[in-house]
Amino acid sequence: MARSGRILVVDDEVNARTALTELLRDEGYEVEMAADAFKALGKYASFAPHIVVTDLKMPGMDGVELVKKIRSSEDPAAVVVMTAFGAVKTAVDAMRAGAADYLTKPLDFNELLLVIDRVLETEHLRRETRQLRARVEARVAPDNIVGIAPPMQRVFEIVDQVAPSRATVLITGESGTGKELIANALHQRSPRAKGPFIKLHCAALAESLLESELFGHERGSFTGATNRKDGRFSLADGGTLFLDEIGEISSSIQVKLLRFLQEHEFERVGGTETLKVDVRVIAATNRNLTEDVAKGRFREDLFYRLNVVALEMPPLRDRTSDILALASFFLAKYAKANEKAIDSISTEALETMMGYGWPGNVRELENAIERAVVLTKGSVIEARGLPTTIRPSQPAARPELPAIPGTTMAELERYAILETMKATGGSTSKTADLLGISPRTIQYRLHQYNEAPRSDLEVVRRQSKS
Repeated sequence: MARSGRILVVDDEVNARTALTELLRDEGYEVEMAADAFKALGKYASFAPHIVVTDLKMPGMDGVELVKKIRSSEDPAAVVVMTAFGAVKTAVDAMRAGAADYLTKPLDFNELLLVIDRVLETEHLRRETRQLRARVEARVAPDNIVGIAPPMQRVFEIVDQVAPSRATVLITGESGTGKELIANALHQRSPRAKGPFIKLHCAALAESLLESELFGHERGSFTGATNRKDGRFSLADGGTLFLDEIGEISSSIQVKLLRFLQEHEFERVGGTETLKVDVRVIAATNRNLTEDVAKGRFREDLFYRLNVVALEMPPLRDRTSDILALASFFLAKYAKANEKAIDSISTEALETMMGYGWPGNVRELENAIERAVVLTKGSVIEARGLPTTIRPSQPAARPELPAIPGTTMAELERYAILETMKATGGSTSKTADLLGISPRTIQYRLHQYNEAPRSDLEVVRRQSKS
């Protein structure tokens, strides 16, 4: 059976460690050896083993202390200890310190292989559990992406079409429009959903740090590189890597990223080993990369490699019919988070939000609702709880919406359409313009309302006056 994995053998007896090292290499493992615990800690940082196999009785630092040192490190390796027959108590001490298993000398090599296989499997399951927990915490449920406006419906259609493919996707749009949510949705609806979804904000790091974060580095490759480190490409193997603000990366990083997209291979910073991983790249930017290409700020060949599928996120001002739905979603989210019994938004507050241009898009709306929830003392969000920067741009043209707990979205939509029709003198096109929905939707809804009972509007009006 072909085996793989990195093992560090630690033993002060030269013949024992050399023989064990050669036997393990013959089995297919990548093996390094150390003559004592101090040398082992030095090699541990550069070699990054999956398993350390160590003797317990050694001069200087013994095996129990070595176990404690290793287990206290970040993402520690598993440790298997070896002890002389009759010194089982010391082995028990090592187990209490965090060792995965112990074997008595003289070693039964077949038994050691079984222990190594079991420990590697356990470590693999532990890593999968950590990845699964991270995915669950970051998972985007379908109802977490709110959008009924036609521009968002087109985005959802593209997501459904593109998600099953391996194609690289470039998501563009203003800040705060939800590019990361869409990237996560592409991952969660793809065959890679069981793999990791790794994110990196490219504008948040200096060039040298960004290169290390993307590709990893070898020990000693630069000042402060005390250990070998895997980069985001390695961490995303089998899954998706989301590169936010891709337009901010330097020309040298652009070259290395282009190479990966073409060849699916890279080297760690300071390393010579060529690594291959299976990673789908989704990139996002709020810059106009076409202009940046024309001005020589962004490589044209990289742009076309990233722009296999283009997906543009609409600003909130182009999807105003989503404002009420988004506000309701954020109200429920932050009322629960802050343990507050707030269940509605006042007419004045709704008018204020519907009339505002939202230059910060959905993120600005979310922040405004969170602030309002925190500042509200009663059960209804009032306009005074919204940020002072929010002002209606066209208050006279906006419909007056009822603020009634329990009123359905369909009733609110009907009320908004009919009242806006009155305000525009019955113009379908102007009503559609103001509400951010298509004239055909308006016509379809009006046809529905003519067939439906009229009493519900009267109920809404009566309740709003009471």
